[in-house]
Amino acid sequence: MLHIILYAIVPIVVVMLAGYISGKKGIFDGDDSKKFNKVVLDYALPAALFVSIASASREMLARDLKLAVVSTVVIMGCFMLVYFIYRYCFKKNTGADAAISALISGSPTIGFLGFAVLEPIFGTSPSVALVVAIVGIVVNAIGIPVGLSLLNSSLAETGTGKRQSGWKPVIQALEQPVAWAPILAVVMVLAGIKWPEWLSPSFDLIAKANASLAVFSAGITLSAVKVVINWQAVLGSILKLVLMPALALVVGLLCHMDPINLKMLVVACALPPAFSGIIIADEYDTYVATGTSSLTLSVILFVGFCPLWLWIADMAVKIY
Repeated sequence: MLHIILYAIVPIVVVMLAGYISGKKGIFDGDDSKKFNKVVLDYALPAALFVSIASASREMLARDLKLAVVSTVVIMGCFMLVYFIYRYCFKKNTGADAAISALISGSPTIGFLGFAVLEPIFGTSPSVALVVAIVGIVVNAIGIPVGLSLLNSSLAETGTGKRQSGWKPVIQALEQPVAWAPILAVVMVLAGIKWPEWLSPSFDLIAKANASLAVFSAGITLSAVKVVINWQAVLGSILKLVLMPALALVVGLLCHMDPINLKMLVVACALPPAFSGIIIADEYDTYVATGTSSLTLSVILFVGFCPLWLWIADMAVKIY
C-alpha cells in the first residue's frame, strides 16, 4: 500500500501543489489556467484516450461484456443521481450547477489518473488498458456529452446561453474532441482498421502532457478560488469516494464479474472526481469554487480510500 501512495498519489499532490504555489506567486493566473485547460481538453486528453483505445483489439473490447455493462450502469447511474441530488436537494442550485456537480462528483478521473493508479497496483497488462478504455468511453463518450447537454440546456433556460432544442446540445457536446475521439477509436477497432504504429509516438508525445498539465492547472485554479468546505463539497466527495465504488462492487459481484476486472473497476470508480469537470466549470464560469473544493478534498481523502477499497474488494471477492 505504501508503494501505491508513494508512486500513484504523492505525484498528484506534488504537481497540484506546484500549480497552487505558482498561482499564489502570480507566475500563472486564471487566464493561463484556462489556456492550459484548453490544451488538455482539446488535445492531450483526446490523444491519450484515442491511442489507448485504438491500440486495442476487437477481442479486447468484446472479451468482457459484463465489464462494459457494469461500468455503464454504475457510472451513469451515479452521474444522474448526483445531478438530481444537487438539482433538487439544494434550492439555490441551478441546473447548470447540478450538471457541473455530476461532471465532477459523478465521474472518475480515469483519463488523467487511470493508468497512473492502476498500473502500480495491477501491473502493465491488457486488462488494465481494457478497464481504462471502457471506463474512459463511458465517462467521455457518454457522461461528458450528457453533462454538457444538461449544462447548455440550463444556461439556455436561465437566459445566459442561447436557447436550444432537441438534440442540438448533445450534437454540440459530441463535436468536442474529448467526446468524439474515443468514439472514433472504438469505431476503428470494431471496423478492423489497424492503428499505424508509426503514428503512436506523435500521439503519445501529446498524450503525455495530459495528466501533469491537468493536475498543474487544477492547482492554479485552486489558488485563485477560495476553498469552500461546505456540505455540498463534502457530499460530493462522499458520493464519489464511497457511493460509486460501493455500487461498482455490489453490481459487479451480482453479475459475477471476473475478480481482477472487478477489483480494477472498484479502484477506478474510487478515483478522485474528474478534472475535466473542473476544466468545464472554469470555462463556463459555473460552480467553480465548490467544485474545486470538492475535488481538492477528494484528492486528499483518496490517499486513504484507495487502499481501503482495494482491501474491501479483495475481501469481498474471496467471501463471495
